Amino acid sequence: MFEIRRGNERGHANHGWLDSYHSFSFADYHDPEHVHFGALRVINEDRVAGGQGFGTHGHRDMEIISYVLEGALAHRDSMGNGSTIRPGDVQRMSAGTGVRHSEYNGSPSETAHFLQIWIIPDAQGGAPGYEEKRFDDAEKRGRLRVIASPSGRDGAVKVGADAEIYAGLFNGDERAEFDVPAGRRVYVHVARGAVSVNGEALKAGDAAKLEDVSKVTIERGDDAEVLVFDLA
Repeated sequence: MFEIRRGNERGHANHGWLDSYHSFSFADYHDPEHVHFGALRVINEDRVAGGQGFGTHGHRDMEIISYVLEGALAHRDSMGNGSTIRPGDVQRMSAGTGVRHSEYNGSPSETAHFLQIWIIPDAQGGAPGYEEKRFDDAEKRGRLRVIASPSGRDGAVKVGADAEIYAGLFNGDERAEFDVPAGRRVYVHVARGAVSVNGEALKAGDAAKLEDVSKVTIERGDDAEVLVFDLA
């Protein structure tokens, strides 16, 4: 299977302070054809106006990853964590038995642009947890750099799910191949720019679902930033 989902086919909600695109069913957007893909449950592309944000609210039994594209995102949670993350930072919050947090634009004037990703954990009722790591552009340039994995290998954030996430930056002749382990599925999300995935042209907001393939090839990038999800 090689199925392309164009960015303009996603759910969309504009609340003034928040402009959000939903790759999967979320809040008032429900699409039975796009509820989840394996353990991947949510990819929301959010733009939050300066000085605005999400007030304190609760989550449970979900692995929540924030990936900043532009601006700054300030985080506070009931575990006592407080941090501001910027492009290159990856934040993981394991909601487990329950956690409350807030997320605000760290700038009073500039827009914060980020992806919020939810992954269904392998088991419910775990202890809440928090982690953040930084991955500079050089680590992602022309290659797929693991940024999240169950083991936390190679300095990735550790997720309690059978899923790995890779990030890459591609321009011009830069190219990467991902060998898909047998029986796995892959989801590719183009965060910005444009790129070719297995010969198909994708641009910012587009995604590809792949099953029963042995390799994913990313090439012909035009200032592209790409996330690749390796899923059971």
